[in-house]
Amino acid sequence: MALPIFYENVVIGHKWERIVIAIIFLGFFFGCGGLRYSDLSPEAKDFRPQRIAVLPADARMFPEAKGSVDRLFAEALGERKWFASVVGGEEIGRRLERDGQLRQAVEEYLTKLDKVSFSDSALSCRIGELTGAEAVVLVRVDYWNYTTEKDTKVGKVGLSLRLIDAATGKIVWTAGHHRASEYRIIKPDLPDVARDLIREMIGYMPH
Repeated sequence: MALPIFYENVVIGHKWERIVIAIIFLGFFFGCGGLRYSDLSPEAKDFRPQRIAVLPADARMFPEAKGSVDRLFAEALGERKWFASVVGGEEIGRRLERDGQLRQAVEEYLTKLDKVSFSDSALSCRIGELTGAEAVVLVRVDYWNYTTEKDTKVGKVGLSLRLIDAATGKIVWTAGHHRASEYRIIKPDLPDVARDLIREMIGYMPH
């Protein structure tokens, strides 16, 4: 027996809704493969921070990258308009110089994370309180140089990111990626390479 037209349309409509949802999910799933490395925690689906702070980049291996990376991250996050408040690495750096409590909390948090891979929730919460942030981004510069790959000269920038839920200390998202710009005579400007890389990586960030 044929379905009533109204009921038939509802059934078909629901099928299309499920198909569209599946396509969106698969697109997101396979899109994550665009980065060299990307890992979402189960909590990421419910994490919707409105205020975010980016700690000064860890550029110990490439100190010349520090100012550019801090500035470019703040700009890229602001462009997205996902967050009501974005405090970049340059601003956090200035606060660290004058705020002993924040400096101590950041130093202790990063030391524990680096030495024993422990994201201390009490310290991350303290950092969140002192910076007015619900989420904290950690940035590490992995590459910032000119090199040769397979006989081709390139300007290469590589970054690693971690997104932390300040209230719980949970590492919600980690990612790593790099970008290389080929050249023959005129070297590409590494901050320009970094700008494109940062925009690409932020596109995968939970928000």
